[in-house]
Amino acid sequence: MHVKQQLAWLLAPLASAALIAAAYQGALRQGGADELERGARQLQLMAPELESALDKFETLPYVVGLQENVAALLMQPRQHARIDQVNRSLQAIARQSRVGAIYLMDRDGNTLAASNWDLPLTFVGRNFGYRPYFHEALAGRAGRFYGIGSTTSEPGYFIAQPVMQGARVLGVVAVKISLDEFARNWAGLDDAIVLADSADVVFLSNRPEWKYRSLQALSAITQRKLASTDQYARRPITPIDGQLPPHAARRTGPLGWQLMLFPAQDRVRRVAALWALAAALVAASAIVAAWALYQRRRRLEERQAANAALQRAAGELDLRLAERTALLRQANDDLEARYATLKQTEQVLRTTQDQLVQAGKLAMLGQMAAGVTHELNQPLAAIRAFADNARTFLERGQQEQASANLTHISDASARMGAIIGQLKGFARRSDAVATVDIAQSLAASAFLLQGEFKRLGVALALPPLSSPMQLLITGDAVRIEQVFINLLRNALDAVDEAQVRAVSVTLASIDGYAVVRISDSGLGMSDSVAAHLFEPFFTTKPSGKGLGLGLAISSSIVQAMNGQLEGSNRPGGGAVFEVRLPLPEKRNE
Repeated sequence: MHVKQQLAWLLAPLASAALIAAAYQGALRQGGADELERGARQLQLMAPELESALDKFETLPYVVGLQENVAALLMQPRQHARIDQVNRSLQAIARQSRVGAIYLMDRDGNTLAASNWDLPLTFVGRNFGYRPYFHEALAGRAGRFYGIGSTTSEPGYFIAQPVMQGARVLGVVAVKISLDEFARNWAGLDDAIVLADSADVVFLSNRPEWKYRSLQALSAITQRKLASTDQYARRPITPIDGQLPPHAARRTGPLGWQLMLFPAQDRVRRVAALWALAAALVAASAIVAAWALYQRRRRLEERQAANAALQRAAGELDLRLAERTALLRQANDDLEARYATLKQTEQVLRTTQDQLVQAGKLAMLGQMAAGVTHELNQPLAAIRAFADNARTFLERGQQEQASANLTHISDASARMGAIIGQLKGFARRSDAVATVDIAQSLAASAFLLQGEFKRLGVALALPPLSSPMQLLITGDAVRIEQVFINLLRNALDAVDEAQVRAVSVTLASIDGYAVVRISDSGLGMSDSVAAHLFEPFFTTKPSGKGLGLGLAISSSIVQAMNGQLEGSNRPGGGAVFEVRLPLPEKRNE
């Protein structure tokens, strides 16, 4: 690397740092100016709101002074009945207008009546002749003043009007208004809001530490004036610590107040930091781009050198190319021969795999055929019972009942055909998937076994078909009914020797599953039986009563539908089998 290039790479970080610092300072100045402009616009909205709040009470003391009982009390101030009347009138007006207080003073400043006459800190009997608003009103003009109340110690804005009789001033009516609502509205702002009087004393702000502090040091004359009017309850007024940050200001109100907004400097610094970060990214991108160009130029030089070396090596490669070509041809012939052998081996493997799959299917078909033999006994028994009943009905001439039984025989035959068709469906790998109503499947399964239930005297309780809760699942209706028939058949066998013979079926929706519980009142299951419950060819029935495939087939059908089949003992006796099948919403997750 040349000396100039080394010097350039050393100066790049310094130039980047200068760019970042310049961006930060520029953004800081521009952000401050933007914030001041925004603050000025905000003050344009806030000032009229404050002035409106003050103006709406401007005429209230004048209107109160027009009441006859007010003038009458000023002329005869010792009438207690009239004092009580004026007190209650002022109290009603104050509540209706929602002001802090309304009170009536005579020419000496003594308060004769007040809206807070019934409070411990009442104005009645107090003298406010030292307040500036009293002197203004006594001179026949509207008096205005903001200060801390000498009685309640609560600050407020005072408006006073004279009570006139012709050209003579009888007394003064004053209204006290609280401005605390403005302070509460400002409390949530990031910017500091200040309302200062004409003497630069802050009397309202969302910064508590600035309240009753001055924007600058007060002169001795101003200090004495504040003390004479007791405006701030003789609090010591000291300047705000440190230099005031940049702010926007606006004159507002009839007393020449200053409404000031101090933009939050943290926001300005965050914007400046973002600009500095952007400058840093630009500088980093420039350095990376310069480094990339430098590396590209080096790569070009290296490539040129490599091309020269390649040309030298090209001659040597041409000499060896002929030798390599002959070797590659020989290797290619060997690969073709091996590829042909590999294809023959692959074909043999595929044939063997197909045979293994078919053998597995045949084995499963044998197991399912044994189960189907077990299942066909139930429809056959139903067909036999319906046929006997149909013959009896025909002999009696009851054609409708006979026709109904023949319909049941047809349905049972169709059921047998559907069960047998399952074997074909398994062999073809074809599933009759549709929307299945669980309640209807339970009813259809129980219908095929109702003759057995009646013959054995077993009570069967099913969920009503008219229930408002309709549980629909996606699956093969025939296989689902096969599961329910197996479980109902097992429940029948379980209550064979029980004193109370009852089977109960419930249906519910739990956590996105349709849950079917089939309970019996039998003796329950032992631990050894429960451990092998769903194993093929395991049965507790006597020889000839079952092959032990019903629960195994049922479990495989439920698992194929992403469901669960479980069996357990009930706390009160007997066994319960629970089938959980996913509802469509659950399955799509």
